[in-house]
This record gives sequence, C-alpha cells and structure tokens, in this order.
Amino acid sequence: MTGDTDTVTQANRRAWNASAHRHRQSEEWQRQRAGFAEASFSTFDATVTEALIVNGVRGARAVQIGCNNGREVLSMLALGAATATGIDQSDAFLAQAEELRAISPHGDKASFVCTDVYALPDGLSGRFDLALITIGVLNWMPDLTRFLCAVSSLLAPGGRLLIYETHPVLDMFEPHGEEPHRPQYSYFRTDPFITEGEIVYDGSAAGKAPPSYWHFHTMGGIVTGCVRAGMQIAELTEHPHSNREVDYEIYIGNEAQLPLCYTLVAAKS
Repeated sequence: MTGDTDTVTQANRRAWNASAHRHRQSEEWQRQRAGFAEASFSTFDATVTEALIVNGVRGARAVQIGCNNGREVLSMLALGAATATGIDQSDAFLAQAEELRAISPHGDKASFVCTDVYALPDGLSGRFDLALITIGVLNWMPDLTRFLCAVSSLLAPGGRLLIYETHPVLDMFEPHGEEPHRPQYSYFRTDPFITEGEIVYDGSAAGKAPPSYWHFHTMGGIVTGCVRAGMQIAELTEHPHSNREVDYEIYIGNEAQLPLCYTLVAAKS
C-alpha cells in the first residue's frame, strides 16, 4: 500500500541520515577523498567494472539509484560515462557526495538529486542510457515493482539497467548466529527485518539509530518486477563471491558454495 510504502521509506531515510557520520569517520572515507582526486580512481570491483563496460558505460548518460555518498557515480565517470547522475533520499549522504564531486576532476559531469525514488521530480523521465543499482538498494524498497517502474521511467528507449546485488539466498542465513551455515529464515519471508542500529558495512559496533526496514525479495520477484516495469531480461549471472558486508565473508569458498551475489541486465523496450 502507498501509505505503508511512504512510511517505511521515510523511516529508512531517517536511519541512513543518522548513520552518515559513522561513514565520514571511517578509513574508507579518507581513501575515497584521496582517491577521487585522480581521474582514473574507481571503487568498483572487477565484476561490475566489466559489466558496465560491456553494457555501454563509455559515452553514456548514466544514473545510479541509491547512490549513497556518490562514490560509484564518480566511478562511472572514471570508466568513461559522458555524464552521471546520482539519486538518493539521504541528504546527509548526498552532502558527502558533493564533497567528493568537488575533489574529482570529473565533478562538472556529475550531479545529485535528493528525492524519494517513489516520487521522482519532473525532468528525469527518459533521460538516461544506463541505470545502475548496486548492493543493498533493493532490500530497502518495500514495493519492489513500483520501485522498478520508477527506475524504468528514467531510461530512454533501448536503455539498460544493470543490477549488481547481494543474492536473495544469502538473506536466509545469520552470520552472527550459533549455526551460521544453517538457514535461519524462509526464502519466502514477507515481513521485513526491523533494526535500530546504525547502518555500517565494516563490521564495527553500531550505535543506536532510528528504526530501519530491510525487505526480502526473491529472485523471481526481482526478475518479474523488471518485466512488469517494461524491461526485457538480457542476462542474469550468479556469482560465488560476496559484495556484501565483511560479516558475510564466511560464506566464500565453501565446498557446497552458495550463490552470494548476481548481475542482472535488463533493457527497456
């Protein structure tokens, strides 16, 4: 329901804003501030770098939905995007994005829009050749199909969406539990996780923050959502490496290996 979606989305915005100061204190933030002074600097790993190049990032009008502090927007420019726009609802993280933009030699080709993706402002429809969604974005979305319809609306005809996300199977496990390799949650769970801790990636202890809502979405739901949003699936590749928080590294390299992340490419009709 729209009302529930709006309530959850705004709750997540407050949680992300409350967590932004922790990211500014991290070593990774200092690495990014130093790195983005160089035109070639990128925070992408080899998997998403290759996927972006194959799917036409060079010369593209690119957009990232859920851009956080802008590091991947600037990284797309380092890979040759003509322009890159980042969309996020956290003004605290976008303030950090503006700091990185001011440092980068590509800064004049980057822009950031602070908005709820479920209520995109006028002027963005059909403007982009390539859209990017990376780790952790989909699970913050209470209405997946509505979100993917909003993403599709950003693309010009023939434009492509690249998703590089954590695999839904991974949400069945609890890396901090007594039996981390035994499934703890149903793959088909419909109620979200609700937490009141700061949102951090590096395994550090989290302080208290406003409640946030992390939603389960099956692979079938993600693929079907793209199709319902007017896109055709061009490729779906599952990977054995993790692109999630460091806590999940215990699931790498096992004899019975789980799929830990995936890349999905969908083209707008």
